[in-house]
Amino acid sequence: MKQQYLEAGQIVSTHGIRGDVKVLPWADGPEFLTLFDRVYLKGREYAVEAARIQKTCVLLKLRGVDTVEAAQALRNTVVSVNRDDVELEEGAYFIADLIGLRVLEGDREIGTLREVMTMPGNDVYVVKGAHEYMIPAVKEFLLETNLEEGFVRVRLIEGMQTDAD
Repeated sequence: MKQQYLEAGQIVSTHGIRGDVKVLPWADGPEFLTLFDRVYLKGREYAVEAARIQKTCVLLKLRGVDTVEAAQALRNTVVSVNRDDVELEEGAYFIADLIGLRVLEGDREIGTLREVMTMPGNDVYVVKGAHEYMIPAVKEFLLETNLEEGFVRVRLIEGMQTDAD
């Protein structure tokens, strides 16, 4: 079942004296978090008054968080976004929707997608079953992703099985 609220980052510190929070994003880049008018912290909706990028993080000014003390109370809090507020590009998926999918080579199930590692060149899918595989998330190896049926179909090559002798 798809989660309505998706974890998008974590508040790592405060910034300044007016209650801004510094968020380490868990997306492809910090730009993603600047697109939202609202975020969710501990199940509560906060309006975003301002968002700007600072290096690899995002500085957010949240309505109702007006002091450094209020911001400090939010430190280490996970920042979530509503799935309905996001438009994905064609062929893009939320990692949360991929985790747990069955992974097939042809019609043979080789395991379950357990982790998506974000790497500089491309993501890598970590698949665990009778063996463990690390599969680059590129069209050469990802043949089909079917969220409705709950599977990813892949093409394996030598070296992808990480626990081989």
